[in-house]
Amino acid sequence: MASNLSDGTAVARPIVVVAEAIAEAGLDALNRECEVVDLVGADRSAVIEALANAAALIVRSETTVDREMIEAAPLLQVVGRAGIGVDNIDLDAATEQGVLVVNAPNANTISAAEHTMALLLAQARRVPEADQSLRSGRWDRELFQGMELHGKTLGVLGLGKIGTLVAQRASSFGMTIIAYDPYVAVNRAQRLGVELLPLTEVFARADVITIHLPRNAETENLITTESIATMRDGVRIINVARGGIINEADLADAVESGKVGGAGVDVFEVEPSTDSPLFRVPQIVVTPHLGASTREAQDKAGTAVAQAVADALAGHLVLSAVNLDFGASVSAELMPFIALAEQLGRIFAVQAKGLPNELTVTSRGQLAHEPVRPLALAALKGALSGSTDEHVSYVNAGLIAASRGVTVIEESQTTVDDYQSIVRLTGVVDGQIRTVAGTCMTRKGPVLVGVDGYSVEVPLTTHMLLVRNDDSPGCIGRVGTYLGDIGHNIADMVVGRAPDGSGAMMGIALEQALDADHVAGLMSLDGILAVSYIDLK
Repeated sequence: MASNLSDGTAVARPIVVVAEAIAEAGLDALNRECEVVDLVGADRSAVIEALANAAALIVRSETTVDREMIEAAPLLQVVGRAGIGVDNIDLDAATEQGVLVVNAPNANTISAAEHTMALLLAQARRVPEADQSLRSGRWDRELFQGMELHGKTLGVLGLGKIGTLVAQRASSFGMTIIAYDPYVAVNRAQRLGVELLPLTEVFARADVITIHLPRNAETENLITTESIATMRDGVRIINVARGGIINEADLADAVESGKVGGAGVDVFEVEPSTDSPLFRVPQIVVTPHLGASTREAQDKAGTAVAQAVADALAGHLVLSAVNLDFGASVSAELMPFIALAEQLGRIFAVQAKGLPNELTVTSRGQLAHEPVRPLALAALKGALSGSTDEHVSYVNAGLIAASRGVTVIEESQTTVDDYQSIVRLTGVVDGQIRTVAGTCMTRKGPVLVGVDGYSVEVPLTTHMLLVRNDDSPGCIGRVGTYLGDIGHNIADMVVGRAPDGSGAMMGIALEQALDADHVAGLMSLDGILAVSYIDLK
């Protein structure tokens, strides 16, 4: 199936392979913009075959998206994971191929936090043991004495979104909250009513420890016989994060010895797991990775990842991308300037007719307080997109640039003239310093404000002309007449003089594309020194 552009040209819709079930709302969103291939329940070979023409792949946790699968998909632009974890996706292979990997990082936060509290309460009051005993015909009230949460100290390992929700819920039970998270500012923790401490102090003080950390080299086997020995006698341990953070055999032994009073575990080192040392210990409540298994979380995950995939296919920057490093968080104020930087990169490459060895990306004015890295990535993406047949994305722009010997320098300056914020690109091409600069205005949107020293304030449109000319009477009229004679309407035009008065430049926004013959016709006009036609589509 194809959609049509405004001029009637048919455009094939991107193909999205859905390998695992997602919410109907997510499928509906995809169907509006894409051709969806439903392969839920199909085997691996069928998925790989379908990927030959696919622009996107959506999975959950069961499909292994490895190098073989990624390399079998030459048109693949994005892999969407309907959930948080991406352990089943080869991020290195995806990045090398320029494939964006997106997930749904916020979809299951509430469900995971609530499941944490469910396990905490279930083991504290020994609910599963009592249930099994009663169902077997016994009334053993004296055997299942529990523990109140009120007045106890909860140690939260990882004060991210889920850890924060757990802390808030535990506070309502009258618990004192302490936490370990080296990436959280003290003042943020204080606003939550949480005391940040070193890991050793959390271990020493907590009555209950709940884990909300990613599994990596630093956190693997974080909870072992050795670390448990530093904890309070009778401590309770909850893990609804990732398997492998707890050594399962060591935890089972610690509960059986009485050092650990009980535990709740939802995740395991190997999954699916039907044989763990934890299963032999009745004081350990176990569930088969149910943290995100609510109807609401599944619906939100499917809808969120479908929207992220659709945005990626439309060329937008997707903040949930897991194989992009933007540095600091990207604010709403920065987003329009990221799109501007990509357009400026394209303009730079066309105007300079090449790429510099060093491209300097500078944010000036109020923008200087924002991270420069997203702007630099966007500028690279734009500059490279017109100079290679490779698919250029935010993911692989840096790799492609490095392979061509192009490095990026990031700068920020708080001082700026005329505008509140400016993005400027500077580089030397063929021995000549080239610059382009732009800003975002409330009324006009993205605006080109400077090219190679000429001041031009022209709104960015899909089709643009930069015409350098003698600063003499008649040049502007000849250009306007020529464009009118060939049936091209000028949407906007601005003229700027060179700083030394040696010439002028017209920045022209057109309403339709200009072909190479018409560009050559402009160049043949009297007084015209250079013409650059830029297609920002």
